[in-house]
Amino acid sequence: MPLFGKKSFKKDPEVEFAFTEIGEESTVEADVQAVMEKYDRESNVRIWDGIPKYVVRYMLVGFAIYSVLLNFGIDWETRIERASFTGLLVFLTFIVFPAQKGARKKLNYIPWYDVILAVLGGGSYFYFVFNLQDIISKTIRLDMVDIVIGIIGVVVTLEACRRSVGIPIVIVSSAFIIYMIGFAGKPLAINIYNLFYTTEGVIGTPIRACSTFIVLFVIFGAFLERTGISQFFIELSNSIAGSSSGGPAKVAVISSALCGMVSGSSVGNTVTTGSITIPMMKKNGYRPEFAGAVEAASSTGGQIMPPIMGAAAFLMVEYVGVDYGAIAVRAIIPAVLYFAGIFISVHLEAKRMGLKGLSREELPKFGKLFLRKGYLLLPLVVLVVLIMKTTMSQAAVVATAVAIGVSFFSKDTRINIHKFFDALENGARSTLTVGIACAVAGTIACVITTTGIGNKLISAIVNLSGGNMFIAMFLTMVTCIILGMGVPTTANYVIMATTCAPILIQMGMAKLAAHMFVFYFGIVADITPPVALAAYAGSAIAKSKPMKTAVTATTLAIAAFIVPYCFGMNPALLFVDSTIPASIQAVISALVGVFGVAAGLRGYVFSNLKVWQRIIIIAGGLCLVYPGTVTDITGIAVVAAICVLSKLAAKNHNDNTPVADA
Repeated sequence: MPLFGKKSFKKDPEVEFAFTEIGEESTVEADVQAVMEKYDRESNVRIWDGIPKYVVRYMLVGFAIYSVLLNFGIDWETRIERASFTGLLVFLTFIVFPAQKGARKKLNYIPWYDVILAVLGGGSYFYFVFNLQDIISKTIRLDMVDIVIGIIGVVVTLEACRRSVGIPIVIVSSAFIIYMIGFAGKPLAINIYNLFYTTEGVIGTPIRACSTFIVLFVIFGAFLERTGISQFFIELSNSIAGSSSGGPAKVAVISSALCGMVSGSSVGNTVTTGSITIPMMKKNGYRPEFAGAVEAASSTGGQIMPPIMGAAAFLMVEYVGVDYGAIAVRAIIPAVLYFAGIFISVHLEAKRMGLKGLSREELPKFGKLFLRKGYLLLPLVVLVVLIMKTTMSQAAVVATAVAIGVSFFSKDTRINIHKFFDALENGARSTLTVGIACAVAGTIACVITTTGIGNKLISAIVNLSGGNMFIAMFLTMVTCIILGMGVPTTANYVIMATTCAPILIQMGMAKLAAHMFVFYFGIVADITPPVALAAYAGSAIAKSKPMKTAVTATTLAIAAFIVPYCFGMNPALLFVDSTIPASIQAVISALVGVFGVAAGLRGYVFSNLKVWQRIIIIAGGLCLVYPGTVTDITGIAVVAAICVLSKLAAKNHNDNTPVADA
């Protein structure tokens, strides 16, 4: 579910070697499409041609334009805006997405029952729109017609979510709704009123964020993709790290971090950038499982990368009550530490295997590349600057206009009228999956707030932890990973923010730190077995064993399992209630801790580590998770000691290596 539309890479001469030298140029596009269809729900859309193709195309274009007008031109009552937006989402989802994957192969085909579902689902929301005042006057005293229409709306929305997003979030939502209706002890009319007819349910906070901020950023990203910025990121990464030891893997880390700034899908990012980086890594000598894992772990980290953070940053503004700029700035250090952990692991693996980098002659030159294509970064710069000075909606629209403007600097990137409508169409299609996920996430939030089940969950974990913050964090982590499996980024955060974050806040953790903590662990579900969709997508491209790739990705992303504990125990890492020296100390200790654990897991620093050395250096790294001068000094001393021993072992090995006669 790429947040900013489906990516496509035109093979640039400077990176074409990634395909041609391994003999896969003829099959790479087919492989990418096959993997996307298998692991990315958004790729499983109906195939249209001729007049039907243009009808569907301009329906989506019209929806994109309508979404912009909702923010700049239309001034309706908030429930009318949200309900009409959601109604169009549901209607178009049944037009675009078939009930089953195989059905997409039938050209210009839509079954009669999908037409009925589209009309019933979309119509239920527009019934609310046209009868708003009457329903408001009834409040919880709904008549049977209102109840039936509300049930239809909720059920059809769940089916739309199953098609466009996947089954895991539907199962979670259904379980909550069943609890609400069957065990919460409230009349059916009240439950349906809360779920469907108030701003606490399907048209709640997530849909509000989607219809205002998110949709405009989705459209912005679709236009940005048309400028070829993803290809530029890969070329830029090649120029920076391609020639270093194990260069292709480092290119994968850097390019995924950059592409992640404008991507909202771990799977989408894995497949699109991985189609270039994974073959490069395999050719360089990395094992297939390692190559697929590097890309999956890096692409998953893209969801925590400012400024977009998979659109979760915009929802975090609503739930935490902090300005977007403050969230984006505070998310920088944890994101850097995450990618630093993967980069360190990749570097150590390359050194352990004796891998070299790519030839400088076949890589683009940084200076020339930046002078030739650096202007593509201007829309992102404008976006970040304007977000700090104006509303997010205005910033997104202006940045979109800048993206269109800079595209005219080169005929290869120019957005003509065809690309213009193509961007609107893809932006609208991507909005469908994000919006439907937000609507279903709204039902989960509604159940939690109206039934008190959230308090029961909080009490259960607090009691199990015995009041110990570290144990509570561990139990919350497990809960987040389970609830986050197979759930897209936006809905993922909503679930975590409503179910898990209050647990840590009640335990005394800073509010922003608690929300960042649950967001991180919800995201890493994409690479954590058994439902590790990003890892499985990476394994499909690498032709490796899926579960082994997922396990390797989890170890590579070890920073994602350490850094949240660091800022949870010590919010100085997020610049919360901290001085500059304290924050610097927190960053250094976290970085050394990540290095220690990564080195222990890879079993190498300057030479291969013995088992006892691996255990000790991991323990030293973990010491740095807990804030405090004593633990910091102990952890740093232990990590440094093992590094010295490894250096001495490497020196002794070199001294004892016989030198051949000249």
